[in-house]
Amino acid sequence: MIERIATLIVSESKWLPVAMSFALVSIAVLLARQRGSHLPDNRIVMAAMNLFAGVMLATMGVGHMLAVTTKLLLGTLAGSPLLLYPIGVAVLVPSWLVIAHTRAILGNDDAGRKTTVLNAWLAVTLMALGLHNLPLAAPSLLNIGYRLHSRRATGVAIVGTAVVFNVALFIGAVIFMASGQSFEQFSGIE
Repeated sequence: MIERIATLIVSESKWLPVAMSFALVSIAVLLARQRGSHLPDNRIVMAAMNLFAGVMLATMGVGHMLAVTTKLLLGTLAGSPLLLYPIGVAVLVPSWLVIAHTRAILGNDDAGRKTTVLNAWLAVTLMALGLHNLPLAAPSLLNIGYRLHSRRATGVAIVGTAVVFNVALFIGAVIFMASGQSFEQFSGIE
């Protein structure tokens, strides 16, 4: 039983669908709580997009930390924990700040700059960890675009792009999970 749990934890193909599912549930809860509120739609949309990116990436960061710890305990860790743990922390810190900032967006305590800065921090952190993280950074980049848009049509286009992109990312993650391959094998690197 413990071996099966360890295998699930260290399987990199499982975390993105789980993370995106958690993010979707968090948005459903947010929207249910905001039903009947008199908040402007653009503020609710910004909060939902912000929450999706934060929850998805925080879950991925927790998964990274759990996988590193599990591999360390099993003696199968390839790499230095002194390098791998800070990578997890580098993703977790801005992710949690993005999640926490969602309240400020809903409470109209957000002047916009903080939303932009937190999402930029998250996107830059992911990109600094490698170009292969661009799909994970995309929701934060789309959040920045939505925050900075000034025309309704542009906002609708950004939200539509975010929905299509996230659905495609989820489908790709499920296909990756079903393949049973490592990231390197799946992407043709190995």
